[in-house]
This record gives sequence, structure tokens and C-alpha cells, in this order.
Amino acid sequence: MIRLAILTLLLTFIFSSCKDDDTGGETTTPAEEVYYPDNSGDWETLSTDSIGWRSDKLQELYNLLENNDTRAFIVLVNGRIAVEQYFGKDIVNLGDFKPTSRWYWASAGKTLTSFATVKAKEEGFLDFEDKTSDYLGEGWTSLTKEQEDKITVWNQLTMTSGLDDGVDNNFNTSPEKLIYKADAGQRWAYHNAPYTLLDTVLESATGLFFEQYFNAKIKDKIGMDGSWSWLRDNHIFFSTARSMARFGHLILNNAKWQNEQLLDSALVREMTTQSQELNEAYGYLWWLNGKDSYMLPETQVKFNGMLLPDAPYDAFAGLGANGQYLCVVPSKKMVVIRMGDNPDDALVPALFLNDIWKNLNEVIP
Repeated sequence: MIRLAILTLLLTFIFSSCKDDDTGGETTTPAEEVYYPDNSGDWETLSTDSIGWRSDKLQELYNLLENNDTRAFIVLVNGRIAVEQYFGKDIVNLGDFKPTSRWYWASAGKTLTSFATVKAKEEGFLDFEDKTSDYLGEGWTSLTKEQEDKITVWNQLTMTSGLDDGVDNNFNTSPEKLIYKADAGQRWAYHNAPYTLLDTVLESATGLFFEQYFNAKIKDKIGMDGSWSWLRDNHIFFSTARSMARFGHLILNNAKWQNEQLLDSALVREMTTQSQELNEAYGYLWWLNGKDSYMLPETQVKFNGMLLPDAPYDAFAGLGANGQYLCVVPSKKMVVIRMGDNPDDALVPALFLNDIWKNLNEVIP
């Protein structure tokens, strides 16, 4: 009996050891392991059936996307592609839109600038409490020196500069268009011009062109394609949907890419959590779900409830004009990407992203 008990214990130990990986943890399924695509162009996929999703509900989702002028749609689960669909035409290269087709990020690209700015802080090039005029020089606005000196890099990151977003062109960064509305930090308003000037702040702080710094710290590190272009007063990033997905996967994993930590994880959390009291649903140029209220562009109304009531509570997103979406969901280890033409007339069209989540909820158990 003693020998039998010992043999049973020994077999149990051996069986348990076989289940453990070389780090001492339990082995995981492909859907649970974090995967990073290399730069070869190959990308591992998961079948929706293998992860328990309702594949029979996908067509309803695809119909919604196609009927609302979507060009690209991707869902990652722990880095692997679970859903990837393309619709419509590639207006640049003609032919059908496909994985190699590029599209603009619009204001979803603010998340890239946010990362670059936070990285510059980590590297000691700037501090968020620094006056913006330290980098742009005095007189970058039409404010008095006392008013202007209250505007910091943090105010630019959080949309709290106090500058008037109601001017006839709030994308224009000329001093005559940057006029006083309130003291910095006392008013939240979705104002593109102060955000756009973060490019110049970074150039002044780092001594590099903005795109040089961005490429070195983000794009080249994770194998993104794409480039920045000036469209009138807007600095817009263009890339494939897969490159947007790469960046989303980087953020999902707290800025770790393969074996390299590109930004301290605490700074990633700071970037993607509530940044100020005025608009609960706004971080450092990221939109946040799961808050009791939210504000939207072009209004000072505070709306009750979550920004995306049908999305997971912990979702956060880069949102761009005409429905450019980079949505990260830590609880589901998911990244959701949508690129395309305008689904509605909102400057930041969160409504259609919520519609996408209504359909995704039918697909995902």
C-alpha cells in the first residue's frame, strides 16, 4: 500500500511537471499566449471557432461594417488575428482594399503623439509641468504673458489649454487663432491646434524632427509601416490597418514588444487613465470607457453614463474623424481596429464604435 501511494504521488508530480512551462507557470493555449508578429509580413491567426466565438454571427457584423463604408476591420486576441476583413476600393492604388492598403488615422493618431510625448518625459527631454513657451518661445499665442505661462505640456496632452476652440479654424496654430477663453486647466475642450503643437514641443525638446523621434521610439521598434503627412493644418499618420493593430497590441501589453520594454508600464497606465476632473473619459489624448460621465468635442455639455455603453467597461480608444478606431480591451486581451469612410457626421464618432460592439457582443460569449 505504501509503495502504491508513493507511486501515485510520483506519477502526480510527473504529470504536473509536464503541464508546467520552463518558467514554472502552467502552459497556455495559443489564444492565451501573448504573440508578437515579426516584420516578415506573416501574422498568426486564430479561428473564431477555436476560441469559442459564434462564427454564425460574424456576417451580421460584416454587413454593419460594409454598409457603413468600412475599409478595414481587425480584431486581435493576444496578438493573433481572430478577425480580418476588408471592404471597398483602395482609392490610392485602385483595386480592392487589402492588407497592404494604407489609410489615414485622423485623430486616432493622437495616441501616437501621446506615446512619443510620454517617452520624451521618460527620457528626460521634458516635463509635463514645463511651460509650453519653454519650447515654443514667448508669444506662441495671442495671450498675455501671464496667461500664456499657465499653459503647460500637460495641458496640451489633456485638452485643457484654456484656448478658445470656437475660433473659425481651431486647427490653425497661428498666434492670432490661439486666443484666451479660460485659464489653463479650468476648461476642457477638444482643440486640435494646441495638440498639433506638441510636434514642435517634441522637436524643440529632443533636437530631432518629430518623425525621426517617432520612428526611432515607436514605428521601427514594432515594425509599423506608414508615414506622417501635413494636410493643411493637420499632421496625419497614414498606415495599413495591421500597423494600427501593432500599436494597439503594444499598448495592450503595457509597451512591451517581444523582449523589450519601450516605455515604463506605469507611464502607459498613466497615459490611458483619467487625466483631469473636467472630462472623466479623457486620458492623455486617449478616450476612456467605464466612467460616470463624458464630454464630446464642440460642446461643454457633460453627458451622464459611459462613452461606449455596449463596450467592455475597461475599454479605451483612439478615436478619429470618419470612424478611425483603435480600441484596446485589457480584460479581453483584445484590440479592435476599424478604418474607413464616415459612418456619421460626428467629429469623434463614438456612436458607430458602440454599434460595432453591440454586434461583437453577439459574436463573443
